[in-house]
Amino acid sequence: MLLLPTLIAAALLSLQLCPIASSLNQEGLYLLQAKSGLFDTDNSLAGWNPRDNTPCNWTGILCSSSSVNSINLSNLNIAGPFPSDLCKLPNLSFLSLSFNYINSSLPFSSLLPCTSLTHLDLSQNLLVGLLPSSLPSLPLLQYLDLSGNNFSGNIPPSFALFPSLQVLSLTANLLNATIPPFLGNLSSLRQLNLSYNPFSHGRIPSSLANLTNLETLWLAGCGLVGDIPPSLGGLAKLTNLDLSGNFLTGSIPGTLAGLASVIQIELYSNSLNGSLPAGLSNLSALRRIDASMNHLSGSIPDDIFSIPNLENLHLYQNKLIGSVPGTAAGARHLSDLRLFENQLSGPLPDGLGAHSPLMFLDLSNNQISGEIPRGICDGGVLQELLLIDNFFSGTLPPGLGHCRNLNRMRLRNNLFSGDVPAGVWGLPHVFLLELSNNSFSGIISPDISGAGNLSQLLISLNHFTGNIPTEVGSLSKLYEFSASDNRLTGSLPDSLGKLIELEQLDLHNNLLSGELPTVVVQSWSKLTLLNLANNHLTGRILADLGSLPVLNYLDLSGNDFTGEIPPQLQNLKLNQLNLSNNQLSGSIPPMLHNEAYKTSFLGNPALCTDLSGRCQISTSNSSWKRTKSAWLIRVIFILTALILIAGIALFYRKYTKLKKAKKEQEKSSKWTLTSFHKLGFSEYEIMDLLDEDNVIGSGASGKVYRVVLSSGEAVAVKKLWRSSKSNAGSHEEAVDDAFEAEVATLGKIRHKNIVKLWCCCAHKDCKLLVYEYMINGSLGDLLHSKKASVLNWPARYRIAVDAAEGLCYLHHDCLPPIVHRDIKSNNILLDAGLGAKVADFGVAKVVENFDKGPRSMSVIAGSCGYIAPEYAYTLRVNEKSDIYSFGVVILELVTGKLPVDPEFGEKDLVKWVCGTIQQKGEEHVIDTTLDVRCYGEEIAKVLRVGLLCTSSLPINRPSMRRVVKMLHELSGEPKPKPLPKDGMLSPYYIEDEQSIIGSENQQEIMRKIT
Repeated sequence: MLLLPTLIAAALLSLQLCPIASSLNQEGLYLLQAKSGLFDTDNSLAGWNPRDNTPCNWTGILCSSSSVNSINLSNLNIAGPFPSDLCKLPNLSFLSLSFNYINSSLPFSSLLPCTSLTHLDLSQNLLVGLLPSSLPSLPLLQYLDLSGNNFSGNIPPSFALFPSLQVLSLTANLLNATIPPFLGNLSSLRQLNLSYNPFSHGRIPSSLANLTNLETLWLAGCGLVGDIPPSLGGLAKLTNLDLSGNFLTGSIPGTLAGLASVIQIELYSNSLNGSLPAGLSNLSALRRIDASMNHLSGSIPDDIFSIPNLENLHLYQNKLIGSVPGTAAGARHLSDLRLFENQLSGPLPDGLGAHSPLMFLDLSNNQISGEIPRGICDGGVLQELLLIDNFFSGTLPPGLGHCRNLNRMRLRNNLFSGDVPAGVWGLPHVFLLELSNNSFSGIISPDISGAGNLSQLLISLNHFTGNIPTEVGSLSKLYEFSASDNRLTGSLPDSLGKLIELEQLDLHNNLLSGELPTVVVQSWSKLTLLNLANNHLTGRILADLGSLPVLNYLDLSGNDFTGEIPPQLQNLKLNQLNLSNNQLSGSIPPMLHNEAYKTSFLGNPALCTDLSGRCQISTSNSSWKRTKSAWLIRVIFILTALILIAGIALFYRKYTKLKKAKKEQEKSSKWTLTSFHKLGFSEYEIMDLLDEDNVIGSGASGKVYRVVLSSGEAVAVKKLWRSSKSNAGSHEEAVDDAFEAEVATLGKIRHKNIVKLWCCCAHKDCKLLVYEYMINGSLGDLLHSKKASVLNWPARYRIAVDAAEGLCYLHHDCLPPIVHRDIKSNNILLDAGLGAKVADFGVAKVVENFDKGPRSMSVIAGSCGYIAPEYAYTLRVNEKSDIYSFGVVILELVTGKLPVDPEFGEKDLVKWVCGTIQQKGEEHVIDTTLDVRCYGEEIAKVLRVGLLCTSSLPINRPSMRRVVKMLHELSGEPKPKPLPKDGMLSPYYIEDEQSIIGSENQQEIMRKIT
C-alpha cells in the first residue's frame, strides 16, 4: 500500500520535469554535454540554464538566426580535455578557449566536424602532443592560434594545404624540428608567428618570400642561423619583421629598404655584422628599429635619421664608430635613442631634441665629447638622460633645469665643469641624480627642496663647496646621499634627522666640522652605511650610534673626535669599523677588541689597546687618572666584599640546599657534543652567550643567535624551541625530528653552497645547532628591505647560480638524494661577498629511488607561495617540488617582490608574473631598480628560467643540473662538462637560448605585445 503513493509522486514529478528538459533546443544540449566534461573552477558557466529555450543568452555564446555561431570562453579558468561536443554545432564559425587550462592532446578527429570554423583560438592552455595534421581539412579556417601550449614534434606537412588560412600562430610551444619551407605555399597568409620554440638550428626558408600578403613575420627565438635572405625585402605588405634572439650572421641585407609598409624591424640579440644598410630613409611607415646586441660595425648612416616617422632607434651593444649624424637633430618624431656601449666619438649634433619629443637618450659607454646640446629638453618630455662614461665637457645647459619630466639623470665619469643650474637640483620627478666623477663646482643649491622624488643623490668626486643646505632634510624619499671627495664645509645640519629613509650617507674626504648632532643620529633607523672619514669633525662619538639597528659600515677615521669609545657600539653588527686617526682615549670595548677590528683604532695615542686595561701612557695626567681609578677600584672592592659576607651569612642554609640540588642536576644533564669539523670552542662557551641581545632571527623551529667567540670568530646558533606542557609529546617529537633531520643532512654535506654545520649540542632540555655565520643574513631579508639597493643584477645573478649549484648538489650528487622541501629566499643565506648558501634543513628528506616515483609525506612542508601545486594537494614529494620553489626564488630576484603580497590579490607571485607578462609584456615585471639597459637581456632570460621551473606540470620543470647549465650559459661563463642523462630531461636538450624559453605550459610564457 505504501508503494502506490510513491509511484504516483514519481510520475507527477516526471511530468513536471519533461517540459523543462525538452524546452532547450538541440544546440543547447550539445553545449551542456561539452560543459559536463569541463571543470568550471570559478563557476563562470553557472548561467548556462537548462530551462532556457535556447543558449543564445548564455555566457560566451552568440547566435545568428537563433543558431550558435560564436563561442568565446577565453580566460574563464576552466579545465579539462578539449570539448569535442562543440563541433556538433553546425554553424559554429568562431571558437576561442584561450587562457584556460584545456589539457591532454587534440585527437585527430576531434575538430573534423567543425566544418564551419573560420576562427580557432586555443592559445595559452596545456595542450600536449603533436599538432593535429587534420586541421587543414577545415575548409573555411582563416585564423589558427595554438600559441602558449606544449605541442611538440614538427609542423605537419599537411599544414601546407590550408586553403584560406590568414593567421598561423604557434608561438611558445615545444616544436623542435626546423621551420619547414612548405609554409611558403600558404599564399593567403597575413601573419606567421612561430617565435619561442626550441626549433633545431636551421636557416630562414627563402620560400617565405613567396608570402606576398604577409603583414607579420615573427620568428624570434627560433634557433635560426645563417644569413637573412635578401628576398624577404620583397614582402611589400610586411609591417612587422621580428628575427630577434637568434644566431643570425652576415650583414643586414640592403633589400630590407624595399619593405615599403614596414613599421617595426627587430633584429636584436643576434650575431649580425657589417654596416647598417643605407636607403632605409625610403621607408615612410617605419617607426621602430632595434638592431642592438649584435656585432655591427662602421658608422651610423646619415639617412637613418631621415626616416620620416622614426620614433625608436636602438643600436646599443655593437661596435659602431664615428659620430652621431647631424641628421639626428632633424628627426622630428624621435622619442627613444639608445646607442650605449659602442665606440662612438665626436660631439652630438646641435639641436638634438630641440625639434622632437625626445623621451629617452642613452649614450653611455662611448667616447662622445663636447657639450650637451642646449635644446636637449626643448620637447618638454625628456625622462631619462644617461651619458655615463664618456668625454662630455662644458657646463650643463640651463634648460635642463626646466626639464620637469626628467626622472633619471646619470652623468658619471665625464669632464663636466662649472655650477649645476639651480633648477636641476630641484627637478620634481628625478629619483636618481648622478653627477659623480666630474669637475662640477659651486654649491648644492637650496632649490633641492623641490626634488620631492629624489632617492639617490650621487655627487662624489667633484669640487662642490659650501655647506650642506638644510633643505636636504626635506627629501623624504632619499635613501642614498654620496658627496665624498668634495670641498663641503660647515657642520652637519640638524635637518638630516628628517631623512628617515636614509640608508647610506657617505661624506668622506670633505672639510666638514663641528659635532655630530644627536637629533640626527637618533632618527636614522634604516642607516646601513655611515662614512664621515677625513673631515674636521669634533666632540665625542655619539652613544646613539650603537642603537642604529641595521648599521653595518661605520667609518669616522681621520677626524678630531675625543673621549672614550661608547660601549654601545658593541650592539652593532659591523662589517667595517674604522675609528683610526682621532683623539680617542680610554679603553676599547671588549667585544670590539678582536682580530676583526685590529686595524680599526690605529692613530689614537691616548687609547688603551691592551685588552686587560693595563696601558702605559706616560703623561702625568694619565698617571693621575690611573691613581684615581686605582683608589676607586679599591673602595668598590671593599664594599663588594662586605656585601658578599653578609649575603653568605644570610643565605647559608639555602646555599647548602641549592648546592646539593645542583650536583644532582649536573649528573642528569650532561651535554652531548657531536662535531663535524675541527672546533676551536666548547659547548659551554656557546651557552654563556645565548642571550636575547644576540638574537638575529626566529622561525617555526626555534631562535637563531649570533655568537662572537673569544677567538673573534662569529657563529650562528639555532636553539630549537622547548615545548609547553600541554603539547609536550607532539612538540618534543617534532623538535627531535627537525634536529635529527638537520644533523643527518648537514653533517655529511661538504659543498661551498651549503651552509656549514660546525657541530650539534644536546641534552634533555635543549638542542643546539652551530653553523657558520653568514654576515649578510638571508636573501629574503635583504631583498625585501630598503637595503635591496646593494643587490644589483650581477649580485642577484650570482646568488641564483650559487643557490642552484647547492640545490643541484643535493639532488644529484648526494647518495641517496636529498629533497630540501623548504626552499625559499629566507633559507638562502649570504656571506660578506654576497655569495649564497642553502640553509635550514629541518624538514629535508632523504628520498631513495626517485626514478620509482615521488614519495608521499604525512604533512605539507614548505612556506606559503613556494609550495608546488601538486605537492599541496597530493603530498607527493620529489626533486621537482624543490625546483618549483627555486623558480619562485628566481622570480623574487627578478621582480623584487614577495612570493605572496596583498598587491596580487588572491594570486601568488607566479600567477601575478604570468598574468602581467600576458597582458603587458615581460618588461613590466622586472624590478625597476635593476639596470635593464646593461642587463636587460640576461634578466629576461633568467626570468624565463624561473618560469620554466614554476611550470604547473612537474614533467615540464628542468632538472637542477639543467637549471645550473642554463644559468651558466646565460652569462657566457664556461659551460660545465657534459652530464649524464637524468630524469625526463637530458642536459643536452637544446644548447642555446631556446632551451630557456621553449619548454613551458599554459599561461606562463608571455604573448607578444605589438
